[in-house]
Amino acid sequence: MRIRLTVAYDGTNYHGWQKQTNAITVEEVLTMALRELLGEEVELAGASRTDAGVHALGNVAVFDTATSIPPGKIAVAVNRRLPEDIRVMRSEQVSSSFHPRYAESRKTYEYTITNAEIQPPTKRLYSYFVYIPLDMGRMRRAAQYLVGEHDFGGFCSAGSQVMSTIRTIYDIKVWEDGEDIRIRITGNGFLYNMVRIIAGTLIEAGMGRREPETVWQAVEQADRSLAGPTAPANGLTLIGIQYVNEEK
Repeated sequence: MRIRLTVAYDGTNYHGWQKQTNAITVEEVLTMALRELLGEEVELAGASRTDAGVHALGNVAVFDTATSIPPGKIAVAVNRRLPEDIRVMRSEQVSSSFHPRYAESRKTYEYTITNAEIQPPTKRLYSYFVYIPLDMGRMRRAAQYLVGEHDFGGFCSAGSQVMSTIRTIYDIKVWEDGEDIRIRITGNGFLYNMVRIIAGTLIEAGMGRREPETVWQAVEQADRSLAGPTAPANGLTLIGIQYVNEEK
C-alpha cells in the first residue's frame, strides 16, 4: 500500500529536504527512521525539495510498504524514532497512483521578516532581520504584479532544471504581525528560489530602493537581473499543500 505523510520540520540543522551524498537532509533522516520502524527498504518521494535552512509545517511525501501497521498509526510510531526537529503530523493510505510532486496542487509558502531596530535572538533562525523601516503599501502594490499566470523566469535562480518557467500565483498577502511582516504566497508550483526572490524583491520595494511598478518589468521580460536579491532561507516556511481533487 502507498502511505502519504504530512511532515513538519525545523530546517535549521538540515541541508534541505532532498538526499545528498555529503550532507544530512530531512529526507535521509526520515527514510532511516521508517526503515528501522518497518524493517523494509523504504524509498520516499517528496512534494517539495525545500532548500537548506527552510522550514515546513506541511510538506508531503509518500512511500510504498507491506507493513501491517495501520496507516494512521505510522505517524506516532515513526515520531518516536525521529529527532525533535522533525515530526510526521499525519499518515494515511492513498491510491497507488498518487504522486505528491505530479498531482495537481496548490502550495502555500510564508516568508517572515522581522522589521525592528534590534533583532530578538529567538527569531534569528525563523525570520529575516531588516532594520530599515518597510513601507507596507509599497510592498502590497509590488506584490499584485505577480498574481496570475506568468513566465517567472526572472524569479528563478540559475541551476534550475525545469521544462517550463510558467507558473500561476493565485494569491499574495502581505501583512504586519507585531514587529514581523509576513508574505504568504499560494501558487500551483514554484521555481528554484522563487519565493525567496519574490521576498527579496518586495523588501526592496518596501525600502524604497525600487518602484513597485518595476516588478512587472521583471515578470514581463523574465529577466533575473530585473528582480531583487534572493532573501535568506531561514525566513521561509512551507505552510502546506492542498491537492486540487481532494476534499479539504
